[in-house]
Amino acid sequence: MRLDLRSDTVTQPTPAMREAMASAATGDDVYGEDPSVNALEERVAGLFNKDAAILCTSGTQSNLLALLSQCQRGEEYLVGEEYHTYRYEAGGAAVLGGIVPQTVSVQADGTLDLERLASKVKPADPHFPITRLLSLENTHTGKVMPPAFIAAASTFVNQHNLRLHLDGARLFNAHIQSGQSLTEMTAPFHSVSVCFSKGLGAPIGSMLVADAETIHKARRWRKMLGGGMRQAGIVAAALDYALDHHVQRLADDHQCAQQLANALRTAIATQQIQGVTVEAAVTNMVYVQFDQPALAKQVSEYCRLHGIFVSASARMRLVTHLDVTSAYIDFIVEHFVHAIISDS
Repeated sequence: MRLDLRSDTVTQPTPAMREAMASAATGDDVYGEDPSVNALEERVAGLFNKDAAILCTSGTQSNLLALLSQCQRGEEYLVGEEYHTYRYEAGGAAVLGGIVPQTVSVQADGTLDLERLASKVKPADPHFPITRLLSLENTHTGKVMPPAFIAAASTFVNQHNLRLHLDGARLFNAHIQSGQSLTEMTAPFHSVSVCFSKGLGAPIGSMLVADAETIHKARRWRKMLGGGMRQAGIVAAALDYALDHHVQRLADDHQCAQQLANALRTAIATQQIQGVTVEAAVTNMVYVQFDQPALAKQVSEYCRLHGIFVSASARMRLVTHLDVTSAYIDFIVEHFVHAIISDS
């Protein structure tokens, strides 16, 4: 048995998804002739009430296309210093687009201090890069971005004549947890990136949705970056299947994460373990904080020996997904706690 809680990117496509991929109608997508891709892009654009959508190989690519299509060389985008578009995407916007990231600290709920952000907007002066776009993230560390903050951010970008992009890698999780419609959640954003290879269980694929002009530019950038795919209908079929079958079931992942957090917290209290705290789960992520980084490494190594894969970070993220169900919680908690108190 292998239980992998490092991320929801480790999910395997289900047999039914594989069947849908195998039977997909295909064509050459670079020529715009793949019927499965065309139908999916139209469907996803409609879900978000945007003009158009483009299929991308990854969330990193869809975020990069959004930045490249809305910012020019020597311009900057505002971003949380812990957001994925800045911290975990290899500096692509700067390296490939000459776009300057201006970071600010991220608050505990995943939002940004808009007053602090306003101080980072550059005046019209040739000494400075031109501030062009604000990039947000929902969810961030499993937390759903408050609607009031999104509304305030929309007002902020309008006041400063900026574009607004959303890294919605786990936006479907936010949608299910909050009960808000996808259209309602993304209405203020000029562009939105959504990933299907995490909680939705597709083996590959993200989508960028935006206005028609931005998507037109994004297609050129995608080609330049080597992202033009040919018979991509097999990928589109997986995403289409995920929309039909894997969105509503995200509620199961959220419930599983909450059960895992509660069980870990109870076991730690029962064993009177010090220096380990468990944060409450909002969506599909549980964060365990170790005062001693060496203990986190010990837990990771012990759990791996028993088929449970977790990171070795002092702030350890445990992610539930369609391959980690509530049936395994007792097994995970038993070995996790034993790893903490073990002398081995």
